Amino acid sequence: MQQINILMVDDHPMIIEGYQNTLMATKNDDQVLLIDTANNCDTANELLQRASKERPYDVCFFDISLPSSADGAISSGEDLAKIARDIMPHSKIIILTMFNESYRIHNIIKAVEPDGFLIKSDLTSMELAEAFQHILVSPPYYSSTVNNYLKKSVTSDIYIDDINRKILHLLSQGIKTRSLKEYIDLSMSAIEKRKKQMKLLFSVEDGKDETLLKEARDKGFL
Repeated sequence: MQQINILMVDDHPMIIEGYQNTLMATKNDDQVLLIDTANNCDTANELLQRASKERPYDVCFFDISLPSSADGAISSGEDLAKIARDIMPHSKIIILTMFNESYRIHNIIKAVEPDGFLIKSDLTSMELAEAFQHILVSPPYYSSTVNNYLKKSVTSDIYIDDINRKILHLLSQGIKTRSLKEYIDLSMSAIEKRKKQMKLLFSVEDGKDETLLKEARDKGFL
């Protein structure tokens, strides 16, 4: 028998239940699925840390939009996927998201290099089952929307690194620019420079932080 250890992270319990039911109903006869679940970044991180020391996950499913960790250090499924990559390098990482914006898709592929990338609006039970079995044997598996974006545009001009994403996240939480250096280990001038670069990147013509946040949201970075 093949025992497959799985982590599923999504902030909607009903969605997780649907994934679980699909995989359990379609698994191969010789497969035993052991599934842990989490609805937020803190719980997911605790499970990842514990699993890395005891029984690493074979497959991790991460939704992108999740409630942040209490300390704000982990703000998305993308952050969790990077942690999983770091502490469990042999785990297969599957991203499931509502985002179907090409900039965001490119950023996630660059940052995480997921073994599976599924857009929820494309997803059927059949595709989830097919993707799961495919990824176990021969990753990657990308859903049709992801593949179409990749075909259309092999490179994207907008790539936001971890620090810039943290700046955006903190600003979106109402943290003032002058207070950002309390959360980020950079000088005030370095933070201002990064904000200026992002405003250029997102074509923010009025220079306002609110416009930057709106553009970042529209393109799926928040």
